[in-house]
Amino acid sequence: MSRSEQLPASVPVLSLRKAIYRAAHDYHGGVTALALDMVMDYDSLQKKVKHDFEQRWLDPDELEEVIRLTSSPLLLDALMRPAGMVWYRPVAAAPTKDALLAVSKVLHETGLFVASMHEGAADNVWETREVQLLEKYGNDVIRAVLGIMSGAREAMEAGQHG
Repeated sequence: MSRSEQLPASVPVLSLRKAIYRAAHDYHGGVTALALDMVMDYDSLQKKVKHDFEQRWLDPDELEEVIRLTSSPLLLDALMRPAGMVWYRPVAAAPTKDALLAVSKVLHETGLFVASMHEGAADNVWETREVQLLEKYGNDVIRAVLGIMSGAREAMEAGQHG
């Protein structure tokens, strides 16, 4: 079995143009609703988010509005990848036994995935998809752990002890 057949089904980090396209089309109501919420002409937005159309591009204010309205994890991943950074939405996860076990499970599954990559490390030949998936899983783990930490701090500050 090849390494690519062992990879879990997951969406790697998309290019920025493709992530904008997906964010706009995945928005509740699609591009039409996004254009209305941005108070923008539908045709103009449609042309600007199309990933295979190079003539037009969102201006910085429009891009900021797309990010704010869609809150698309795919778009946030695409924006952060070039800087080698991980985005984090401060959503506290309850620091319960079940939540900690869920994070433990994510860490375990990620560990198994990383262990399955031993062939890439042994021959120093890493395929693009393998590296993208490794980065995605790493970022997911970081976000899960930060959520538990945030929830524990909120519980401590609110005086909730169980």
